[in-house]
Order: sequence, then structure tokens, then C-alpha cells
Amino acid sequence: MNRGRIRRLLHTAVLSESDRPTTYCVLNSNVPILRLWFDVELDTKQDFRLSRRAMHALMRLMQREQDHGWGNELEILIYVYWLAHGLSYRVVSRVFSVPKSTVHRVIHKVAQFIWDNLTKAIDFPKLTEIDTVGNGFADLSRSPVFNKAVGAIDGCHIRIKPPSFHRLDYLNYKGFYSVNMQAICDSSGKFLDIFVGYPGSVHDTRILKSSSFYLGRRYPPNGYFILGDGGYPCLETPICLMTPYREPVDDRVQRRFNYHHSKARSIVERAFGVMKTRWRATLFRALEVSPTFVPQVIATCAFLHNVCIENGDILEPDNDALEILDTEPPLQDAPEAHDTPGNAIRDRLAAQITT
Repeated sequence: MNRGRIRRLLHTAVLSESDRPTTYCVLNSNVPILRLWFDVELDTKQDFRLSRRAMHALMRLMQREQDHGWGNELEILIYVYWLAHGLSYRVVSRVFSVPKSTVHRVIHKVAQFIWDNLTKAIDFPKLTEIDTVGNGFADLSRSPVFNKAVGAIDGCHIRIKPPSFHRLDYLNYKGFYSVNMQAICDSSGKFLDIFVGYPGSVHDTRILKSSSFYLGRRYPPNGYFILGDGGYPCLETPICLMTPYREPVDDRVQRRFNYHHSKARSIVERAFGVMKTRWRATLFRALEVSPTFVPQVIATCAFLHNVCIENGDILEPDNDALEILDTEPPLQDAPEAHDTPGNAIRDRLAAQITT
């Protein structure tokens, strides 16, 4: 590594509350975690849960002008280590040999920057890429009928320590306190859109109908559809959303459709499972951060999930991280005036499946 770069990382400014550099300190270059990072031959995955290639890609995505503070590179190291080790400010302070108050400030600064720049890693495909996504879903489903499927949508419950106010709002139908993350993923398991923050008691359909992509009819493009489980309504408009036929089904055509639909749609549960496996120290227990900060923590986990996929940092989900396929019961609200059921489209698709 370039010696000048090391010096820039190690000789860093400590900011006062007014964000004006007042004193300077020198970080100890013998701190083991920094020695690991500086040695390009060593693997970073055990300590940061990201490969070195993915870490460098993240730093490129997050480049910004910064004349003072801890430096982008060091701040990202601190933040990713914090996510990888259960959100403990005390642990990060000790490992990096920096004050706990500084760790807290860095964590919130980096999280806010990622939150403000989610589309650098999470975004819908361009029209020139859309057919590639559809072909991927056809492969997943084992039927060419699904080559116009360009996303799979679902909600994932992330455990939290509930706030003292409105506590029951966060109690979900599975019986634990959570915040919901709605996500659409492509056929590789990369997130195309996320919508985070609704309390766990809110039904997936209500979250869907409050999300910006739905309200703005931003996705999928005309002529394409996304896949959802039976907790969602089957729709033609305002977005085209195909759900399975209600079980039990006696008709062979409907049964075949549900089989291939499930094969394709399950990629979104796998995506959640991969994300939870990578950040299991954080996402396998209740998040103990402020309720207002929870959405940023979850969103950054999703952001980093995509950075990893884009850079070949692939892992298999642990069995206990895979979402249990217990579909939330359908919402019994009356259809809204602008909703057009998608049953006719689903019937046409089902009729085209021959095996």
C-alpha cells in the first residue's frame, strides 16, 4: 500500500462539535484490525463480512470530498465492522482504538450517507437490461412463460427492541417485534427496490400500496410483471403483480402455475436469507438502536448485499436464515377504485404452461 495513503489514514483530525478540526491524533498503526486492512494479502471477510474486492468497490461508491474528519476509508472500515459485530460501539471503539463518542458519530454519518445514496447500488434495471432479468426468472421457474417476470416482491421482518411508545404496533403476526423491509429483487437475488420502516403489525399489502414504486407506477414496465405471494392481491393495474392461485387448487392448470410461480418467486426469500446470513451478528437478534435509526441500519445491510453480488462476493444462506414460507393471510380490504384485478392475465399465463 502507498505510504502516503497510510499516513493520511493514520494522521486524522478529531472534530469538535462545531465540525472544525481542533486537535490531531495519530492512530496506532499496530492496531491489529488496521494491520489486517493494510496487508493486501490478508482476507477481510472474517472481520468485515465482505471480501476485499467488495470493500474497495464500496469505498469507490462512497467517495466524497472530505477535508477533515476521519477520512472516508477509515470511516467505512469502522461502519462495516460495526455491522459485522452486532452494533456494539464499545467493541468497535476498543478494536480501532478510537473514542466511543467518535465511533457513534462516524456510524451515524456513514449510515446517513448510504441512506441518501441508496440508488448507487439499489435501482431498477434499464430497459435494455429488462429482458435479461426476465430470462433469469424463466430459468428459475423452469418455464419460458415467466420470461416477462422482472422482479419478486416480499416483506421481511427484522427483529427490534420495541420502543416504549406504540409498542404493540411493532408486534407482527409471527409473534415478535419487528420493522418490515419490503423488497423487490431480480433473478440473481439483487435488490431492485427497498421500502423500510413500517412497524411489524402492518400488512404487506398496505406497505405495498404506500410505497413509492407502487404510487408512482414506476415498475414493472408495460408488458412485464412482478411476482408476489398469496398475501398480495393479483393485479393488472396500477402495477402488474402476479400471485399464485389460492390453495387448495384442484385444477391441474392452476397447480402447474403455482409450482412454477413458486420456483421463480422464492428467490426473494433466498435474498433475505443471504442478507441475514452475512449480517447474522446484527440481524439474528433484536436491533438495539433508536427506532428512528433502525430503517437506516436495515437499508445499509441491503445496500451492502448488492455491492457484494456485483463484486462476486457470494455466499449461501444458512438454513436458519431462510424465511419460513408462511404466507401472511390476505388483507380483507375492499379493492381500491384504481385497482384492476390481474386474474385474466394469470389465467392466460397458466394456460400456456404445458409441463
